[in-house]
Amino acid sequence: MADLSIEVQEVDGVAVLLPAGFINAHTVRDFEEAMEALVKGGRYTILLNCRDLSYISSAGLGAIMGLIETVREHGGDILLSNLQENVFAIFDTLGFTQLYRVFGDQGEALAAAAPERKG
Repeated sequence: MADLSIEVQEVDGVAVLLPAGFINAHTVRDFEEAMEALVKGGRYTILLNCRDLSYISSAGLGAIMGLIETVREHGGDILLSNLQENVFAIFDTLGFTQLYRVFGDQGEALAAAAPERKG
């Protein structure tokens, strides 16, 4: 039984990561590898669409924090959208909503990312 699946899409020059399920101690490595692969491939504007993410542990938050400096050094950002209420509460409690831009849906996030994308 897979606790986490990750779909990656390219939308208007933004790498969209769609994790589904649970990011916890058992699945965080898959999440880290998906994010790292994007960055290694030169994708520095990343949208985490969390519409199907049921839970994220501190390990998952650490994976995001581990890449944000590299992404921002290259003129990109990690954006968050479609956070379920319980997932938003985790991000908010730990101050992630102050460090990252959070959007209600993917369209809003893509519109906000437009100025960041380079020709």
